[in-house]
Amino acid sequence: MLRLLRLWRFTRQDLRLLWFALWHCNRPVWLWPASVLLALYALEPANFALPVLGVLDDFVVVPLVLHALLKLLPLDIRASFFGRSLPR
Repeated sequence: MLRLLRLWRFTRQDLRLLWFALWHCNRPVWLWPASVLLALYALEPANFALPVLGVLDDFVVVPLVLHALLKLLPLDIRASFFGRSLPR
C-alpha cells in the first residue's frame, strides 16, 4: 500500500508537468492526442463494470503510462517546468 501512495505522489508532479506541457508553445504534435487517449483509458466503462480491474488500472497502469509519456517530452519543456537552464 505504501508503494501505491508513493507512486501517486510522483503522479501528482507528472500531472502538473503534463498540464504545463500541453500549453507550452513548443509542445510536440503527438502530446494532445496521447493525453486524450490516456484520459479516455482512465475513464473507460470497464472501470465501472469490473471494479477490481478499474482500481488496478487507476492505481498502477495509468500512472506508469503517464510517466513514460512524459519521458518522451523534449528536454526544453521539462527543463523550463523545473526552472532549470539547458546544459550547453
